[in-house]
Amino acid sequence: MASIVKTPDGTYRVKIRRKGYPAVSKNFEKKTHAQRWATQVEAEMAKGIFVSTDEAETTTMAELFDLYAREVVPTKKSHADIKYRVKRLKNSLGHLTVAALTSMAIKKFRDDRLLQVKDPTVRKELGVLRSVITYAQKELEIHLPMGNPMRMVTMPSKGNERDRRLLPGEEQRLLSAADQYGGYIPHLIRLALETGMRRGEMVELCWENVDFTRRTATLENTKNGDRRIVPLSTAAHGVLRSMPRHITGRVFPIRGDSVTQAFSRVRRNAKIQNLRFHDLRHEATSRLFELGLSIMEVSAITGHKDLAMLKRYTHLRAEDLAKKLG
Repeated sequence: MASIVKTPDGTYRVKIRRKGYPAVSKNFEKKTHAQRWATQVEAEMAKGIFVSTDEAETTTMAELFDLYAREVVPTKKSHADIKYRVKRLKNSLGHLTVAALTSMAIKKFRDDRLLQVKDPTVRKELGVLRSVITYAQKELEIHLPMGNPMRMVTMPSKGNERDRRLLPGEEQRLLSAADQYGGYIPHLIRLALETGMRRGEMVELCWENVDFTRRTATLENTKNGDRRIVPLSTAAHGVLRSMPRHITGRVFPIRGDSVTQAFSRVRRNAKIQNLRFHDLRHEATSRLFELGLSIMEVSAITGHKDLAMLKRYTHLRAEDLAKKLG
């Protein structure tokens, strides 16, 4: 049975008690709203379909983001990047309750962010937000009457696919600058160009997984979650042979973000514009195709599972293809 009482602060408090359900209550500014809510809840209870939204209304997004960062993010391959995006989302949306995170609130966040960063960045942030809400629904069983509000949000475009290849003279300048910079970055750049391995795969590679006799490097922890054996070219084999061993047993005992920072400095010193470390994987993959390897052979080396995704890494130079055509 529902009871509506006017509180000292002028709001209307609804209390509903019904056998088989815990008591529920809610405050409203207008009595008509209170009556409407009471009628709806009692009807849902009568049909046996009522689910309380109390948790969604009392849990803040900041609390949800913190829990997701603590319980879920560490299990992800790109946990450092995801953790950064969760922090960004928390700064913008953390003050809302889960129930107040409407599609309109998300659209405002999207539009504000698009004034600051490019479409692909916002798209990734919204992807993380969708995962956080899904986690709340499935794992924490927080009920959202309207479902995941991300369903009503149009995602920004993926942006233009990068097809950055090294231009004539850039490889020599890059390697020269890397040698002058020192540390592990010269070896990382050369190995990336020869194998197409990802930054994360290289920094997690251990010496025990390098077989100099068979000329292979076994990657136990890849982005796709599958074990992969990468063949080593003569140049890649030479790079690894020339490197000292570290007490940790890792080939490159440094963090992934340190690789990115070092590469940025080397690129600037080499006076090269618009080149990212991941572009070296693109360059290496394209070179494998230029050597005449089939798409399945390249996939086995690079670890691409989606052949459509692999296709975008194969922007072969038109002039080289023209030579093959005769």
